[in-house]
Amino acid sequence: MLRTSAILLAICSFILVAVPTMADDANAEVGPFTKTDWPWWRGPSRNGVAADDQNPPLVWSESENVLWRAPVSGKGHGSPIVVGDFVYLATADEAEESRSVLCFERGTGKQVWKTDVHKGNFTPPSNKKGTAASSTVASDGERLFINFLNDDAMVITALSLRGEILWQQKITDYVVHQGYGSSPAVYGPLVIVSADNKSGGAVAGLDRRTGEIVWRHDRPETPNYPSPIILNVAGRDQMVMTGCDHVSGFDPLTGEKLWEIEGATTECVTSTVTDGELIYTSGGYPRNHVSAVRADGSGEIAWENGTRVYVPSMLVKDGYLYAVADAGFAVCWKCDTGKEIWKSRIGGTFSSSPVLVGDRIYATDESGRTVIFRASPEGFEQIGENKLGEICFATPVIAGSRIYTRVAQEEQGRRQEYLYCIGDK
Repeated sequence: MLRTSAILLAICSFILVAVPTMADDANAEVGPFTKTDWPWWRGPSRNGVAADDQNPPLVWSESENVLWRAPVSGKGHGSPIVVGDFVYLATADEAEESRSVLCFERGTGKQVWKTDVHKGNFTPPSNKKGTAASSTVASDGERLFINFLNDDAMVITALSLRGEILWQQKITDYVVHQGYGSSPAVYGPLVIVSADNKSGGAVAGLDRRTGEIVWRHDRPETPNYPSPIILNVAGRDQMVMTGCDHVSGFDPLTGEKLWEIEGATTECVTSTVTDGELIYTSGGYPRNHVSAVRADGSGEIAWENGTRVYVPSMLVKDGYLYAVADAGFAVCWKCDTGKEIWKSRIGGTFSSSPVLVGDRIYATDESGRTVIFRASPEGFEQIGENKLGEICFATPVIAGSRIYTRVAQEEQGRRQEYLYCIGDK
């Protein structure tokens, strides 16, 4: 009997020690990814920055440095992601009322599979620049996650890497004002999603294996569009949300609200960036603003200006903040003071976000024209300009010294999208 009791005690002790709690699982394995992967919106570090040692081309065209081009069915403004040997992309077909995820071979562009995540119960955008597939897929290395509107609600879906639907979870009812484009964020054991809207939205963390909601916060009854973004700032990982007239910091694992200030406009789109001390937010309705906020709970706004950087997200490098404004000019500010270092018109209208690799910024406008310029406080220096297609709202990604970009053009009176892989031949 004593021996049996000792065995039971040992088993119980093992269970208590070996079964991880959610708190213990903060560093749950995600990936493994390499520096040639781009597994979610804004890339591995969630800031639009590619690995320094990558060397994508400075020159391309329909006939130069295009490694492959793949037709994309339907319409969408979500960015591609690159994981291992495959590229994943969300799309929607209004005629069929379908919202889908596509998988392509990374090396050839051959489409491997297409999974319809929703059919029917279509919830279209009201803004002419919007699509029903403006979110970017995220991956934890084993699964894919995608947000879509369906039947007047925001629903997140998890798929296997083979395209099988694993689970779906409704997050909140959704009343369309402009559209929807918030992308999921993977963190530890969770996938974090948001859906701000006029009916009162939500931000939530879900178990990425099961879809169970681990934490959830109701949000104000205002339209708003950013993706939840996780940054290491003020000495800890924080999940930051902007818009609804506030900037808010949360513990991404537990959902605990760490701080909140009135430091944003009602409607924001961009994803926040940081230099580790300040976070940089921007918005465009009902007023234009770029601001630097202390994310330590002090409630302090270090500096602010009235520049309209409404849709394209910003970049930080070596103490300087770089932005491409919607109206077609590039600007550089000093991170700590907000002092404008330089500003230059580059033309065009921008909705996609710039991407940084080394000291080069790649910025693509709505016509498919990409301007390449130096991330340098010494002054504006353009080092390239190239064009593909006629329409581009999706942010390109840079992985393995290749650029993956989604563009569209008119063919025989209808819009046709393509996914391009650009690299030195």
